[in-house]
Amino acid sequence: MQFLLDNMTVILSLIGTGVFAGLLAGLLGVGGGIVIVPVLFFLFQALGVSAESAMVIATATSLATIVPTSISSIRAHHSKGNVDFALLKAWAVFILIGVLAGSYLVTVLDANFLTLMFGVIATLSAINMLVGKKDALFNGLPGRVGQSIMAACIGFFSSMVGIGGGTLTVPTLTFCNYPAHRAVGTAAAVGLIISLPAAITLLFVGTTPVDAPFATYGYVNLLGFACIVPLTVIFAPIGASIANKLDAGLLKKIFAVVLIITGLRMLAQVFI
Repeated sequence: MQFLLDNMTVILSLIGTGVFAGLLAGLLGVGGGIVIVPVLFFLFQALGVSAESAMVIATATSLATIVPTSISSIRAHHSKGNVDFALLKAWAVFILIGVLAGSYLVTVLDANFLTLMFGVIATLSAINMLVGKKDALFNGLPGRVGQSIMAACIGFFSSMVGIGGGTLTVPTLTFCNYPAHRAVGTAAAVGLIISLPAAITLLFVGTTPVDAPFATYGYVNLLGFACIVPLTVIFAPIGASIANKLDAGLLKKIFAVVLIITGLRMLAQVFI
């Protein structure tokens, strides 16, 4: 009980993160990790964890939380016919190859590089939300080789920065004239293919940093996982349901502005 009282601010912050991340995962298809990683990154530092350790733990914990979120979101989108299982079957092996390569690099690369990469991806994703063209850049998906490269890159970069795949999968598919709602639903399934092997790798392969926060095993903070997961599971299908009724354009723009600020702040931490 005393532990709960002493850490109530942290626990409430983690719960709030779970609610927000779950809604965004279902509503916008951006993946809960785009919210979870920066929140945990700054929260862990406020607890006295070094920036290097905070980034790696935030990345791994985010990937772990995305596993149940993705399952919940997949069920909601599948009930509406918005998951392309044929595409997933064609992409799965190449996503997995990218994930395994990216997960391994997380354990050996300097954490400042991961912070830099997340800041760049977050900022570019936000700019795309704000000014990205609604028209497709291509008439359709490329051939087998092109799709294989796309899938591997999505798995690789997503696993390295702790995002579920929606941040990269949705714009990639929509640029190829893929239906928007189907892109969001399929991205949820891509998130599971990314997060499950990546989380397992970082849980059992990673060596827990000496300054890791309480309840960290490998690179995964189990307290963060326990606080965030129940809320993301509950709120992801709510977000998916809202997505079919609401024009989320304005909400995306508001979120994009916040994401740009967050991305730039993370970049500043690397260079300043």
